[in-house]
Amino acid sequence: MDSDIAARFAGKTVLTLDIYGTLIDWERGISEALGGILRDHGHVLSEDEILERYAWHEAALEAGPYMTYREILEETLRRIAADLGFSPEEAELESFSHSAGDWPAFPDSHDALVALQKRFQLAVITNGDDESFALSKKRLGVEFDYVITAEQARSYKPSLNNFHVALGRVRVPRAQILHVAQSFFHDHVPAQALGLQTVWIDRRKGKPGFGAVPKANAVPDAAFEDMRSFADAILKG
Repeated sequence: MDSDIAARFAGKTVLTLDIYGTLIDWERGISEALGGILRDHGHVLSEDEILERYAWHEAALEAGPYMTYREILEETLRRIAADLGFSPEEAELESFSHSAGDWPAFPDSHDALVALQKRFQLAVITNGDDESFALSKKRLGVEFDYVITAEQARSYKPSLNNFHVALGRVRVPRAQILHVAQSFFHDHVPAQALGLQTVWIDRRKGKPGFGAVPKANAVPDAAFEDMRSFADAILKG
């Protein structure tokens, strides 16, 4: 399926990119930051259970009235704590709400982005806020041509609004745009609803469940297990 990627996507000039889950290892960041707090209150949960609880509450909050990403993280912790029967301390709420900037980049992200930006414009569409993304960008070590955060859009993916804001900034025909992301729920479903082709970066390949995102169904136009293999394929020749 992926041997002809370079030819099939030859007309693309812009890559729109998800950040958390695709370029930044948010599952590791979330499970470490949240798991430590839960353990301090006597609750030892598996990584999968931590991520599933996070996904449930985060998605519900992001679907409601706009809150900053820090407020989302803080309230997600409060709700998980309530489920488990304890109240988090203010210092724990503060720590977790600021943790996104500490989440590590996947090892292949930097080199793949450097290679890709030689041919494509790179546009970020992230559910993070401006400050968190600025910290994550330092971890990725590249400059992007466009950055659209949830803070700027005043909404969260999978809202189509985030993609409309991005399309309004990028201003090229949709046929020239390829959306690259891990989450079916946040990215592939809305992007395809707007007529964009998508590439799935299957960061959970071989792992059960859906991790830090709610279950959703989509059929991406291509799939790779990491950004390096995607970059190698689309830049081939």
